[in-house]
Amino acid sequence: MSTTRRQFSIAAAALPLFAITGRNAEAATFSYKCATNLPMTHPLNVRIQEAIDHISAQTNGQLQIKLFPNSVLGTDPDMLSQVRSGAIQFFTLSGLILSTLVPITALSGVGFAFKDYDQVWAAMDGKVGMVMRKAIASRGLYAMPRIFDNGFRQITTSDRAIKTPDDLHNLKIRVPPAALWTSMFTDFGSTPTTISFNEVYSALQTHVVSAQENPLAIIDTAKLYEVQKFCSLTNHMWDGFWFLANPAAFGALPENVRNIAQSAFDKAALKQRPDVLALNQTLQTKLTKAGLAFNTTDPVAFRDALRHAGFYKEWRGKFGDEAWTALESVTGKLA
Repeated sequence: MSTTRRQFSIAAAALPLFAITGRNAEAATFSYKCATNLPMTHPLNVRIQEAIDHISAQTNGQLQIKLFPNSVLGTDPDMLSQVRSGAIQFFTLSGLILSTLVPITALSGVGFAFKDYDQVWAAMDGKVGMVMRKAIASRGLYAMPRIFDNGFRQITTSDRAIKTPDDLHNLKIRVPPAALWTSMFTDFGSTPTTISFNEVYSALQTHVVSAQENPLAIIDTAKLYEVQKFCSLTNHMWDGFWFLANPAAFGALPENVRNIAQSAFDKAALKQRPDVLALNQTLQTKLTKAGLAFNTTDPVAFRDALRHAGFYKEWRGKFGDEAWTALESVTGKLA
């Protein structure tokens, strides 16, 4: 999938924001920044760094990208603002968090929608992903065609295992700053509290909240197992990272450089997906040894509880029939 002229039409006006040297665009050297909110050891950053090295080699150093992991350039809202302004040229962000700017990107995180990864990739590499990328472009960002995996999300707690929907009643749980999370856990009878991710460990440690939810890879790399006792394998949401580009910065690159970069980042996403799957398959053993007690759950009971609460009907109305139909073409009937 090639980039479009329209998406990069504002490039000339924004060029002063970028470090560009050389006599003309074809001969210039471009020095760009890529920011993520994950530790360098996470498979996303490992594969992105490989892509960056490949891009540098394939363009003979014409495009130099420096990776800034672990939110060193700011919080997610800060970095999202920076990639929109051009201060950062590339940024990876969860679609669920991106939904604060582009609401439709929360569609992939609808609670208990996807049964497995086959459904996830059919949706995200198909109609659902196309709907989202179109909406992202309308808000002044360019999303690479392939999305990175963040994994299915699980619930950890300090005082109880989550085995049935009733176990979520009155649970004070940390959620990211996105309406879909707040809505879902409210419908379960929980008390969702928005806390920035870099404050989650201390919030759990000091019992500001007693629970949180994240994929196993993040529970591991952020060492959340040190301040939690139970991990319930709910698979309640799937989450992925869009690889976002500032359209002016990306459009300023010569076409051949742009194509090399897009191809490299898309291939990195495809390589990272099995990395996360393999990691999750080994992490349960590792986290059990670290002290977490695991239990499985029945997704049907949780989906029925959300249906009864009107969750799916509410969000179908918010997302619109076109987007919801695209989702249900993969997942089956939800609302």
